[in-house]
Amino acid sequence: MNDAQLLRYSRHILLDEIGIDGQEKLAQVAVAVVGCGGLGCAVLPYLVSSGVGKLILIDDDKIELSNLQRQVLYGENDEGCLKAEITAQYLRQRNSDCEIQVITQRVGDKELCEIAQAVDIIVDCSDNFPTRHAINHAAFSLKKPLISGAVSGFSGQLATFDFRQPESPCYACIFPDTPQQGENCATFGVFAPMVGTIGTLQAAEMLKTLLGLPNLHGKMQIFNAKTNTWQTMIITKNTACSVCGNQ
Repeated sequence: MNDAQLLRYSRHILLDEIGIDGQEKLAQVAVAVVGCGGLGCAVLPYLVSSGVGKLILIDDDKIELSNLQRQVLYGENDEGCLKAEITAQYLRQRNSDCEIQVITQRVGDKELCEIAQAVDIIVDCSDNFPTRHAINHAAFSLKKPLISGAVSGFSGQLATFDFRQPESPCYACIFPDTPQQGENCATFGVFAPMVGTIGTLQAAEMLKTLLGLPNLHGKMQIFNAKTNTWQTMIITKNTACSVCGNQ
């Protein structure tokens, strides 16, 4: 770590839980972030500013006017541009040491597994159940930690699935993959600050997980913005789960 990096990350290095060793560890990790919408816009700036070594951004969507209410990395002149490309431009200006790879085509199960194989951790910022289940399956198959976030209306949820732990539950233990699930959560209303609340906590969970600090493994937290209250649920492996159960 050179003098400029020591100064840049000094507020992390001053933390006993991180220090120089922890900061150098962050510089060596690769992270896949699926989704550059509201959650992704909140997660990604903190990952790049914290000194994560490599980011893979996965999103095939283009920016629409309705996105600007909550997706704070985009401006009016970005309408019609690819979210991942505009996000990458923003992030590269914030930290040139971070390697950023952009995937702007829709990826299937095979591609997700290939991406998961190449990274240390996955952050799910997607907005639909099929994608969440595909990410969960890939992360479980390759035993990579998964940080999951979701927002709808005035409510948000946050969970960490550390598949390095043999008894870790998975996303499908809580939300089984069924035909009744809606195809796209983007059709629901979203209270704009909720994506910032959940997204920044996803970033915190990711950093803590990589640094070996206590995280939300085995728990899901649900936030109600109307009452400013949190609910914590203990989650356990479902032995009948189609993904991680004892089939």
